[in-house]
Amino acid sequence: MSQLSAETKTPLVLSISDRIPNLVILLVLIFLIFARTGESIHGQMTKLGEYLWEDYFSLRAEVPMPTCDRSPNIAQQLDQLEAEAASTSGDFDLLDEGFDRAEAEASLQNQKRLCALEYQQAEAYESRVTPAVKAFRSLESVFSQASVFATAQQQSFLLVLLFFAAGIATLQRHHIAFRPIEWRLDFQVSTSLQLLANASLALSAWLYRDSTFNSSIDVADPFLVNGLVAGTTVLALISLYQLFNIPEDARRRGKLGRALLSVPLYTYVMLAFAVIVFFVQQHPAGLSIYFSAFFDNAGSYLDVALYLWCGMLLKQTQLGERVFNIFTPWKLPPELLATVAILVMAVPTAYTGASSIIILAAGVVVYRELRKVGTRRQLALAVTAMSGSSGVVLKPCLIVIIISILNKQVTTDALFYWGSKVFLLTVFIFFCYALLIKQDPLKIAPIKEALGPSLANMRPLVPYFITFVLVAVAYSLLLDAHLDQFSAPIMLPVILFFLVLYERKISRFAPVYQDPERKDTITGSLTKSMSDASVHIGALLFMMATFIIMTSLGGKTMSATFLLDIEGIWKIMACLTVMCVLVGMFMESIAAVGLISLTIAPMAYQIGVNPVHFWMTCLVALELGYLTPPMNLSHIFTRQVVGELECSLAAQEGHNFFYRHERLLLPMMVMGTVLVIVAFGPLLVIYP
Repeated sequence: MSQLSAETKTPLVLSISDRIPNLVILLVLIFLIFARTGESIHGQMTKLGEYLWEDYFSLRAEVPMPTCDRSPNIAQQLDQLEAEAASTSGDFDLLDEGFDRAEAEASLQNQKRLCALEYQQAEAYESRVTPAVKAFRSLESVFSQASVFATAQQQSFLLVLLFFAAGIATLQRHHIAFRPIEWRLDFQVSTSLQLLANASLALSAWLYRDSTFNSSIDVADPFLVNGLVAGTTVLALISLYQLFNIPEDARRRGKLGRALLSVPLYTYVMLAFAVIVFFVQQHPAGLSIYFSAFFDNAGSYLDVALYLWCGMLLKQTQLGERVFNIFTPWKLPPELLATVAILVMAVPTAYTGASSIIILAAGVVVYRELRKVGTRRQLALAVTAMSGSSGVVLKPCLIVIIISILNKQVTTDALFYWGSKVFLLTVFIFFCYALLIKQDPLKIAPIKEALGPSLANMRPLVPYFITFVLVAVAYSLLLDAHLDQFSAPIMLPVILFFLVLYERKISRFAPVYQDPERKDTITGSLTKSMSDASVHIGALLFMMATFIIMTSLGGKTMSATFLLDIEGIWKIMACLTVMCVLVGMFMESIAAVGLISLTIAPMAYQIGVNPVHFWMTCLVALELGYLTPPMNLSHIFTRQVVGELECSLAAQEGHNFFYRHERLLLPMMVMGTVLVIVAFGPLLVIYP
């Protein structure tokens, strides 16, 4: 979780960490949107060009002018050819019939006509290539080249994005950890271990660079190798600087156990694999080689960065509060409002790519709205942690797309189709448990009293809907692009920008809630969203990159072949389910999907488990793992956005064991029940 607030940093560090790197990250993300949109623009421009100019496709190319002589001296050429023929003829050329001057002249005349025709066609082409055509095709070429360049340089963009953002997260001490840094001992322990982890990766990167450039084989991507060295070295230097510059306002002393919880998760993973690679495998360069596998799926991780920016832009709008405001007049009991929150938050989760992103973006809104109606802290924390779990199976979620890319046995259409059913099942199961754990009668306001105000509270949402539709329609009509799982990372930032623009310049509705994190101006909102996104991009992507080491190393060393020795589909499915839950308990989503695709999924296919059934089970199992100790990533993200104080107060609530630990137990009960149904229910039909 966030390790230190920005207020404790010096102005110099603020200037370095919040301006130049943020600007670089903003430019990279904007260029990605421009370049990816450029592909659609290029396609539409070629259609427009064909509409404006006949045979525009041929006018797009530069046709070279002919080089032949259109006014040749035929007589001179004939004399030359006759002389050459005479000089090459011999006394024994029995078949030589002599030089045929008439035939040669006919051939030269034909060449002259062809040459004249070539000049005529070239001149006609040049006459059609007007200044307007040249300007149009030059503009079209810009979009085409930008798209091609962005596709070819995805790894380079991700490299720049990763280390600039990770540098910001390190400077601001915002890497993902179990607890924030508060005490002086926390600073010392956390920073020391980060220095050791970053230095290990930097040393490995230097060794990898030496072996690569000293090899007889040409380096495929020198920028990636050198960038990895530069980025890891800078991170190590930042940690070294921080070790000797502990903030003066840090609380004195501290406890070692508490300090160890403030160490970022990526640090533990990096150090563990550094020990394996350095001392067990005795191949130090291997650490950076495994780390470099992160860049193999650069497009997916760039989408994560774009989605995180979407989340921070969403945070600058009042959309979340206005949606929840619809239900306020009904005076729903906490348990019913919690069910509504699970239902509502599934949609932005699907469009922002992962549960972690939506928790970071809108988790505080969910928690605050639940607390406004008197929801106990433990239940509010449980719902906030679960707010994104049900939406990961809905279209156009990034995780499902990655699964379909890595596994040709499944398609996104099939996964999304069954995912919608799993989503409805999850909401229903949560509602059932909400009825079981309720502490007060389930009473709502009378329809007469609630319906009118509820409909009135829908009015402010109409402009948001209109803005959304107008931007989507503009994309559809102008660029022939539709909002789906492929275009969502590009279109959503643009849509959310127009929502921010609407709120700051057009909206006449009074604010629902004055959030100090929101800025009143467009520039301020964009700056704040990028500042927040940069920190979260650095923390989340660097953790993902570190977990990729586990995927890379585990994919080569782990094996699930023991499944072939198990008899009975029920036992096999039980083993698969437990394995997926364990993976989810210790790895983030994309790395987990990669590891499962390499090690577990092939065995499941070989045994005969239906691929769609397997991945539906896997997705639910992973979400259960994210909600289950010891790592419980969803709860870590929740603590980050809600704050340490609220979590501490929640720990003091509850009159029995369940209510004291409700934030952990309720999500585990819900997702555990859904997992049992999804994993074993189809066995009664598919494998009777």
